[in-house]
Amino acid sequence: MKKILKIIVVILLLATTYVYFGLYPKFDIVSGFSSKSIASHHFLAKRSVQFTEEKDNDVPSMELATNIVDENNKSVSSSVYGFKKRKAIYRDGLGALLIPERKNYKNASSLVPKRNLTNTNLPYPYGNLPQKDTIFANVKYKDLQAIVTNAIDIDTTNTRALLVIYKNQIIAEKYNTGFDKNSLLLGWSMAKSITSGVLGVLEKQGKVHLKQNHLFKEWENDTRSKITLKNLLNMNSGLEWEEDYTKICDVTEMLFLDSDMSQKQKNKPFVGKPNETWNYSSGTTNLLSGFIKNQFKTQQDYLDFWYAELIDKIGMHSMLIETDFSGNYVGSSYAWATARDWAKFGLLYLHNGNWNGQQIINKSWVDFTREPTNTSNGEYGGHFWLNAKGFFPDAPRDMFSCNGYQGQRIFIIPSKDLIIVRFGLGGHATFNKLLKDIVATIQ
Repeated sequence: MKKILKIIVVILLLATTYVYFGLYPKFDIVSGFSSKSIASHHFLAKRSVQFTEEKDNDVPSMELATNIVDENNKSVSSSVYGFKKRKAIYRDGLGALLIPERKNYKNASSLVPKRNLTNTNLPYPYGNLPQKDTIFANVKYKDLQAIVTNAIDIDTTNTRALLVIYKNQIIAEKYNTGFDKNSLLLGWSMAKSITSGVLGVLEKQGKVHLKQNHLFKEWENDTRSKITLKNLLNMNSGLEWEEDYTKICDVTEMLFLDSDMSQKQKNKPFVGKPNETWNYSSGTTNLLSGFIKNQFKTQQDYLDFWYAELIDKIGMHSMLIETDFSGNYVGSSYAWATARDWAKFGLLYLHNGNWNGQQIINKSWVDFTREPTNTSNGEYGGHFWLNAKGFFPDAPRDMFSCNGYQGQRIFIIPSKDLIIVRFGLGGHATFNKLLKDIVATIQ
C-alpha cells in the first residue's frame, strides 16, 4: 500500500511540475488571446460571444479559458482555472485593448484618430454607389459563380467571404451565413501591408526613403545603425526574433504582455547580417509603426495620418486599426474592414499606387513591394508576399498578396487585372486550385 501511495505522490508531483513549468506560463497567452479576441469580435465586429468562442477562438488551448463579458463597460475578463486573469476593454475609434499586467487602464493612451468619412458620389470602388452594370464578354460568369459557390457552400474550408474584382468591377461576391458586405473582418497580418502602404505615402511626400539608416537613437552607438528602412520592410534586418504562437516567445510576449509593442524588436541583437538573413517578424512591423510615429511631432498627428493620407483617402471607411497601451497602431496584426474595403487596398496596388487619378503612392514603391527579398526564396517583398518562384504553381507569377493568419488574403494579379479577396478559417491547401480555377474564367 505504501508503495502505491509513493507512486501516486510521484505522479502528482510530476503532474504539478508539468502544469507549473509547462502549462502555467502559457496561460497568459490563453487568457490574453481569449479576452482580446472576444472584445474585438463582439464589440467591434458585432458578433456573438458564443460564435467567437466556437469559431475564432477555436485554436489550441483556448478551450481552457473562462470568459466574462461586461456589456455595460464593453470589457471582457478571461482566466484559466482562475489563474492569469486578463482583461480587454473596447474603446470607440481605437478598438479592443488588452491591458498589460500590472498596468492601470487609466494610464493607457486614449487619443482617438480624426476621421473623414465623407463618401464620394461615385460607383464602387471609388465611391459607395452601386457599380455600373458591366458585362465582360471574356468572363465565364457561370463557371465563376460555381467556383465561388463551391468555396462557400460545399468546401469545408470555412470561407467567410470571397470577392472577385476584374477591371474595377465586382464580378463575383459571396458570403457565408452570418456575414455580408458590411461585416468587419480581421485581416491579422494583412495589416503589415497597410503599414507598408503608410510608409509608401511618407516616401512619396519625401519624408522617408528606402536607403535611410540611423533609424533609431537607441541604435546610434552600434552597428544596428546601418540597418535600412528597406531591410526592415524586407524582414531582412538580421535582428533576432522568434515568431511562434504556441509558446511564450518574442511574438507572444509582444502581443499579450507588452505595453509598447514597438520596442521589443528594437532591443534585439544581430543574429545575422542585413540583407542576408530573412526572418518573418511581427516585431519588425510594430517597430516600423514606432518609426512612423517618430516622423510626427504629436501623437494626434501620427494617429490621423494613417487615415487621412491612405485609409480614408481611398474610401476604406470601415477600416479600424487597433492600438496598444502606449498608443501605437498594432500594424502587425490588428486591422479590421469589410471585404470590399480590403479590396480597395488591393486595387490601389494593382493600379501602381494611383487612386482614381490621384497618385497616393509612387509606382516605384509598388515596384519595390513586388521585388523579391534576398534570401526569401522569391516569396517575400516589401511587406507583401510574392509568387515569383511559383509558390502557387498554377497561379500567375506576377501575383502578389497581403496575407494573414488562418488564410486571410488579398491576391493582386496585374497580368489579369484581377483582385481576389478571401476571408475565413484555414483552407490554405485549396488556394492553388481556387486561384487556378478563378483565373481560368477570365479568357
